[in-house]
Amino acid sequence: MNWTLEVVIVPVSDLDRAKAFYADQLGFTVDHDTVISDEARIIQLTPPGSGCSIVIGKGVVPDMPPGSLKGLQLVVPDLRRAREELVERGVPVSEIQVVGQNPRSVPDPLDNVGFVFFTDPDGNSWGVQQISSRP
Repeated sequence: MNWTLEVVIVPVSDLDRAKAFYADQLGFTVDHDTVISDEARIIQLTPPGSGCSIVIGKGVVPDMPPGSLKGLQLVVPDLRRAREELVERGVPVSEIQVVGQNPRSVPDPLDNVGFVFFTDPDGNSWGVQQISSRP
């Protein structure tokens, strides 16, 4: 039996601002934006190529302090290109950092150990790791 992680709730303070950040700046696809009532709305967004989406919302998601989610991680095959894209989209992103050492020989020295970091407008933190191929 497969157990897949398909949705992560991201706590935000302003749904429209967060939707614009994730859709317009990060390029996530807006799967749906459903207004249930004046007090309830849910927006699901998916990173390009991902099997896991994020959900932002009010009234129908767990109540968590905005910005309290730390350490979400995206994986890309080319970290240099991904960082350039984030910069072009106006996302304040760290320089490329190498975290640790590769446990084996890899085609690109950034594989497994290359990261960049950014936060959304509420302070939820994200890392982007390069993995160009898996064993």
